[in-house]
Amino acid sequence: MQTTGNARRTASIAAVVAASTVLPLVPLVLAEPAFAHGTMQNPPSRALVCRNENPESPKSDACKQAVALGGTQPLYDWNEVNIPDAAGRHREIIPDGKLCSAGRDKYRGLDQARADWPATPLTAGAQFTFTYRATAPHRGSFELYVTKDGYDPTKPLRWSDLESAPFVTVTDPPLVDGAYTISARLPNKSGRHLIYAIWQRSDSPEAFYSCSDVIFNGGSAGSGAPATAPSAPATAPSSAPSTAPTSGTTPPPTTVPKPDHDHPLPSPTPTPTSGKGTGDAMSRITTGIGVHPAQVTRGQPVTVSAVCSGSRVRSVASTAFRRSVATAPARATSWYPTFTVADTARTGRHVVQVRCADGGVAKAVFTVTGSRSAR
Repeated sequence: MQTTGNARRTASIAAVVAASTVLPLVPLVLAEPAFAHGTMQNPPSRALVCRNENPESPKSDACKQAVALGGTQPLYDWNEVNIPDAAGRHREIIPDGKLCSAGRDKYRGLDQARADWPATPLTAGAQFTFTYRATAPHRGSFELYVTKDGYDPTKPLRWSDLESAPFVTVTDPPLVDGAYTISARLPNKSGRHLIYAIWQRSDSPEAFYSCSDVIFNGGSAGSGAPATAPSAPATAPSSAPSTAPTSGTTPPPTTVPKPDHDHPLPSPTPTPTSGKGTGDAMSRITTGIGVHPAQVTRGQPVTVSAVCSGSRVRSVASTAFRRSVATAPARATSWYPTFTVADTARTGRHVVQVRCADGGVAKAVFTVTGSRSAR
């Protein structure tokens, strides 16, 4: 599901509004399947780890190399590692060595075979609550696999590296504050491993994939850096082992391309837990917002994705839009209106805000570069 294709699937839908200042016709983006996004949140996926580090200045060598390989945009699209027509054919259509990218060249940086990906410490055999962030909820099933004993993170990940059966299989788990929660007993493993998650929608052939690096029983991180929360400040180890992969130290390009859009993360960002399943800060987040594209000209349409999990969207607003405030249709927990940037909008950064009926508020930023004729 490519975001560029989402714009082609837009449609005008009449919205009943109560405020007299809001026009009665609001263009919406069809939510099927354009905004069915998600990734493993706890333990965080590689895409989410690198997004939390900041795509423009990542902290870990693994995320720096991911930017060097594929640029920053894949990290802004942290919740789009998907195949639109998977229909359960995961092993058939995703080749060995490309499991973490789902075979998509855009996300090739996530396939790096290295032992220093930031990892989450887990307790083997303990009960654990997995959380899977869903920026748009949908019915479906989850399968969680773990790597076999003897897993070598410095070699490309193959299907045969995973245990033959998932250690967790669940259909339509509960959605709590914007994240699916899956309670399960962790495998009896030791040391560095990888958890591979597959979310197969039942209302569409689309599937999502994620790789989460973990260390069971607080085992050694091998030749990599110690496990840290993805949102933590950079803390380089006091001494890097001599066996650290040299390929992981390649710096990102001198000029990092600006993202054409972003899927912002609500704050606070997720923090890996010790395996008790109680320290997931993002589980308390109820409001989310995204803007596409993130850089526009005057007169250009902008699509906003607004989510109020457990509540409903009340309004979306920005002074940069021709319609500065739009009220959502009744009982909408997620809403995807399209606005037009005002001809009088100043150049620079602008804030767009979503308000939820329960009082929740989320904000995102986009940039107006000028008029269309100036390009």
